[in-house]
Amino acid sequence: MSLASPWTAALIALFAWWASTGAMLVVVRWADRAGRPLTCVLATLPVGLAGAAGFWLTLEVTSVAAVYGAFFSALAVWAWLELAFLTGIVTGPHHLPARPGVPEWERFIRAWGTVAYHEMTLTAALIAMALTAQGAANRIGLWTFAILYVARISAKLNLYLGVRKVNTEFIPRPLAHLPSHFREARINWLFPTSVTGLSFAVACLLERVVLTEMAAAQVGFSLLAAVCALALLEHWFMVVRLPDEKLWRWMLPKRETLLKEGPDAVR
Repeated sequence: MSLASPWTAALIALFAWWASTGAMLVVVRWADRAGRPLTCVLATLPVGLAGAAGFWLTLEVTSVAAVYGAFFSALAVWAWLELAFLTGIVTGPHHLPARPGVPEWERFIRAWGTVAYHEMTLTAALIAMALTAQGAANRIGLWTFAILYVARISAKLNLYLGVRKVNTEFIPRPLAHLPSHFREARINWLFPTSVTGLSFAVACLLERVVLTEMAAAQVGFSLLAAVCALALLEHWFMVVRLPDEKLWRWMLPKRETLLKEGPDAVR
């Protein structure tokens, strides 16, 4: 299959989502096991820097290769920032479990405090990318990051408000307090809005795939549509009890073993 095919682009986006998530979980589990989160984040800094450089270099190039480059560059920046969060390096000022029985406004402030620094970092990165890409010919990297950003905010709000399935299997030790700020509920008022918005975005992007005649544009919109569809799927996983964690569980050693072995296990 040609790399210029929209179907190929969608399959590549699907594989990139699965592989990057798996790789991130492996690295986070290693940092959890070794007790060296800062070392892990600094060691993977070249990934984030390469992503930033790739984003910059592809802004004015509209070839199929540049579209893929912009897409993977945005993923690299996003993955490194997520790694900084999952290792507990960039989270928020609040590191305690939720207190039961507090007023809703206090519950929200405390929940926000668990992720505040990271959310502000992501927002700053998005603003910087938007300003850099203003008027650029190739903004696939920007839109990739923007979709991931909006999907993340939506997912976190839905977890806070309450969803049917809260998967805590991959939560690392530095974030052990985080699930206490989530709720289990059949559905919440935001979920229908979230899935409707994501569904509409997928439809609009697919329309652009069909209507555009340029191969690079078709690839770009296909990548974006696939990422948006995966975000929609992840939202549905929060209310439909399917064992999606099996997609990555086989890659990781059991958490119980790691906790028993302790930080000295890899030295």
